[in-house]
Amino acid sequence: MSIAAILLVDDNPVQAATRKAILTHAGNSVSMATDAQQALHLLANPDFAKEVKLVITDHLMPQMNGPQFVAKLRLQLPNLPVLVLSGLPDAEGEYAGMNVLYRLKPMDPEELIGLAQSLPAQTLGRTA
Repeated sequence: MSIAAILLVDDNPVQAATRKAILTHAGNSVSMATDAQQALHLLANPDFAKEVKLVITDHLMPQMNGPQFVAKLRLQLPNLPVLVLSGLPDAEGEYAGMNVLYRLKPMDPEELIGLAQSLPAQTLGRTA
């Protein structure tokens, strides 16, 4: 099992800490950002960006929501795998053409771990 470097973007500290604990326990290296601006700032560092193999982001965040974040992220890193988590089933369409995997919350820990392991290894080409 390869260790994936994951950037977790979530403004909810409880959900972020829970997901980080699950992913770390499974052997992943996890960095956290509390909002999209902080995530983009971290990814602007080429040394940091080259280590990140997957971004897991929340959909609803203050200042910049998930689709806005992913649009900016795609300008910087067009092929980086992105997993969007949301409690809103109707929001998936907002990611059309953005090459993300969209999943509803709550997510089973085993599914989260499985996606964290498989997404970085998959060939991209997905749409929302």
